[in-house]
Amino acid sequence: MLKAENVNAGYGDVQILWDMNMEVEEHSITALIGSNGVGKTTFIRTVAGALQPFNGKISFMGEDITHLPQTRRTRMGIMMVPEGRQLYSGLTVEDNLMMGAYIRKDREKIRRDLDWIYTVMPRLKERRKQIAGTLSGGEAQMCAISRGLMASPKLLMLDELSLGLAPVLVDDLTKILKKIHTDWDITIILVDQDVQTALEIADRGYVMVEGHVEMSDSSEKLLKNEEIRRAYMGM
Repeated sequence: MLKAENVNAGYGDVQILWDMNMEVEEHSITALIGSNGVGKTTFIRTVAGALQPFNGKISFMGEDITHLPQTRRTRMGIMMVPEGRQLYSGLTVEDNLMMGAYIRKDREKIRRDLDWIYTVMPRLKERRKQIAGTLSGGEAQMCAISRGLMASPKLLMLDELSLGLAPVLVDDLTKILKKIHTDWDITIILVDQDVQTALEIADRGYVMVEGHVEMSDSSEKLLKNEEIRRAYMGM
């Protein structure tokens, strides 16, 4: 579904990605892991179109999207849920969700998708008229993920799913994520510093070091890799 070939990118004169290569299979969950500051967020922002690469090539569903604007990529089905949630804090929960569907015209399907979200995440239904800026961290993350879903994406990229959340909330979110993957058949890229959780959810993992992929394998094999366990899991 997604292929990045020798992608170099960064901010101004500061290069963060160096010949980044990655492939994501359709219908899969792929974990992108690594220490803080190695370029994980920069990569998914480049895929989403929030950053334009210096050079290299990005393909989506067989089409070259390297220089397409972010709005066009969104319409093609690429959606990123950013780190820090970035909700519209002065709007209600439901208004935030509907903002995710702004490019869609299929009103009946939008309503069905909203009903599905409220069924799977009843706390959002309970708080649908509540101002988003007053939500707890776990509720805000649910709202951010749901807003991304309301765009009806083919590829959903999640940046730091578990950041700042208690383990019990992370467990709840991972169950929700698995159900989203199954029920919506969405391809997912998961960026998270909680390496064990990310790999336990994913089918395949890519390990980033200093702006490029240092290692990739099935999640099962990476979880058993002694180097990965020492470096990222404290084992």
